[in-house]
Amino acid sequence: MNISKETKIGILALTSFVILYLGFNFLKGKDFFTQENKYVIIYKDIQGLTPANQVSLSGMKIGQVKEIELLKGDANKVKVVISIRKDLKLPEGTQAILASDGLLGGKLIRIEMGKFSGKFIEDGGMLVSTSETGVTDLLKEKALPLIQNLDSLTKSLRVVVKSFESTGMVVNGFVKNSDRSVSSLTASLNSTITENRSNLAGISANMRTLSNNLIETEKSLKPLIGKFNTMADSLNALKIGQAVATTQKSLEGLQKIMQGIEAGQGSMGKLLKDDSLYTNLNRSIADLDKLLIDFRLAPKRYVNISVFGGNKSTPPVVK
Repeated sequence: MNISKETKIGILALTSFVILYLGFNFLKGKDFFTQENKYVIIYKDIQGLTPANQVSLSGMKIGQVKEIELLKGDANKVKVVISIRKDLKLPEGTQAILASDGLLGGKLIRIEMGKFSGKFIEDGGMLVSTSETGVTDLLKEKALPLIQNLDSLTKSLRVVVKSFESTGMVVNGFVKNSDRSVSSLTASLNSTITENRSNLAGISANMRTLSNNLIETEKSLKPLIGKFNTMADSLNALKIGQAVATTQKSLEGLQKIMQGIEAGQGSMGKLLKDDSLYTNLNRSIADLDKLLIDFRLAPKRYVNISVFGGNKSTPPVVK
């Protein structure tokens, strides 16, 4: 059976569309080949959770977030639907903890199994929702009391400054108008101090709280700084120790070589300790000089070319 080109193009286009549709939905978190159970969780705040975020158990991915819906009629709570592998049964009382996924601020749902009682949550059932404090939230909790104490201290200082400004005005008025008595000035000062006594007590309390918070922070930072210093010292000591050991081995090897040369061992030692090579070289040079002189005086003794076959006497050899 012959299939027309139009039919082939149509089948190819339909296949491409199906593959594109399945791939797009898979990236959105829909899996068409794995059997899963769905569960519902109600959160007050999802803190940036999005569909396709993972659901984990003991650090292992067992599912993902499928849907997120805002419940407008229920104090703006958020309904989250998750899917979990069908072969994994969740006992009653299982918690879905909204936690941070690393230091970058991502979110995931961590499953904490309830106590095994023989009863399991059915498909479409609801899990207990809880939230876990992340590193950023923990820093906010620690920093807010400190900021509040500083703010309170600043306000108290402003009140005291304003009070002393009024006291300065009273003193200036007393200097300008000499008819005022010293007793009225003393009464004004006492009144100012009495009015600000509670403010001064509040400043002292705030300073004490601020000092305690700084001490606790210092205690937390000291062990960490100590560990970094210890690690840096260990690395430096290791590098210096390795360099000293390598240098010492090189010096020991060089010392052994020098001792062997001094003892006349090896080619270098024999050259330094035995003068036979020097003597033989001088003797060879002398013999070579004699040979060159003899060759110059009687070259025919060494190169004998006879064209007509005649024999001639050879000069005596130079000794």
